Amino acid sequence: MVMHWLGKLYIQVLVGIALGIILALFEPEIAVAMKPLGDGFVKLIKMLITPIIFCTVVTGIAHVGDIKRAGKLGLKALIYFEVITTLALIVGLIIGNVTQLGAGMHVDASSLDASALKAYGGDHGVVAHSTADFFMNLVPSTFFSGVVNGDLLQTLTVAILFSWALMGIKKNHREPLIAMVESVSEVFFKIVEIIMHLAPIGAFGAIAYTIGKFGASSLEELAGFVGIFFAACIGFVLLVLGPILRLATGLNVFALLRYIREELMIVLGTSSSETVLPRLLEKLEALGCERQVVGMVLPTGYSFNLDGSSLYFTLALMFLAHATATPLGFGEQLSILLVLLLTSKGSAGVTGAAFIVLVGTLAATGTVPVASAAIILGVDRFMSTGRALTNVVGNCIATIVVARWEKELNVTQARQVLRRQ
Repeated sequence: MVMHWLGKLYIQVLVGIALGIILALFEPEIAVAMKPLGDGFVKLIKMLITPIIFCTVVTGIAHVGDIKRAGKLGLKALIYFEVITTLALIVGLIIGNVTQLGAGMHVDASSLDASALKAYGGDHGVVAHSTADFFMNLVPSTFFSGVVNGDLLQTLTVAILFSWALMGIKKNHREPLIAMVESVSEVFFKIVEIIMHLAPIGAFGAIAYTIGKFGASSLEELAGFVGIFFAACIGFVLLVLGPILRLATGLNVFALLRYIREELMIVLGTSSSETVLPRLLEKLEALGCERQVVGMVLPTGYSFNLDGSSLYFTLALMFLAHATATPLGFGEQLSILLVLLLTSKGSAGVTGAAFIVLVGTLAATGTVPVASAAIILGVDRFMSTGRALTNVVGNCIATIVVARWEKELNVTQARQVLRRQ
């Protein structure tokens, strides 16, 4: 029985975190030396994130099919995604400002390992950019340089252009390319699955360094960060998404949560929303959503409708700003929000991807020190679970709401199905 539980990745991560905390409390100098374990794990994930995002965005848009034929359905879905994720980003900013999470850590930014900035921020390190520089940086030097250099924004630009062009060629030429991208995507997901076996070691090194470097008091701040984030996710689902579902369809969010409870348990165990996509496609169709709507909205939402991730990005960024005593005025926060409207897309489904997007955003904005992200790496596994759960619920509700707007939802059937749960 014990061996069965120890075989679960999230249990192994918990053990790694516990061992890291114990080491930091009793041997802080040795704990600080564990930093390369956390940094190495981050680099392993980062080497995959841009090709994964490219494949995810391309296949997500490809599922929409002919955008002209899809017409207002695709437009409504994209508008819904943008409005809700922007709202989630704003909610995260507000909560971060109100709670002042991280202010008790008193991390001296100058004490952060400057040599690690290149590993986190890419070849160019962390520099401040003007608005013109930011938009010029969206364009890579070559088609592949964004992926090769790990530049998230350039990868998104190429993926969107590639998808747009893909939709304009003949179907018999398009489908083999889509199949190829999907096959390559499966390989990258498999590599991530292999690397995730090192997550306990990475979490051990990161949390040991954090507690050993900044003291036991940081543990309280990190626990508060995790707790506030989960409370924010629950509040967003019940107080924002729930009323939207009720107003648009008359359906109850608690009944929907019961309907997809098995999928939520899978996400809880794997910390990845990608694991339940095939099951959700079937369940939402069985709920009464028309197949074309489900096939278009749900997969696309996995790249563009990341409610939990959006909450995490702004809340984590404010936490790190407070922890490092980095002042962020309204203008800086607005700039970060605009950057996140781009960088927040495409991080769902892959455990740990949102952390790398956060690092990329820190590098792109040049405000909060990039190396400060190591402070929260040790607890990112917990955050990943909350992000994935919220993303799944958000995409299910998005699919149902858009189907209702398009009169492609059998409300009577949906009520009957939910009533049986």
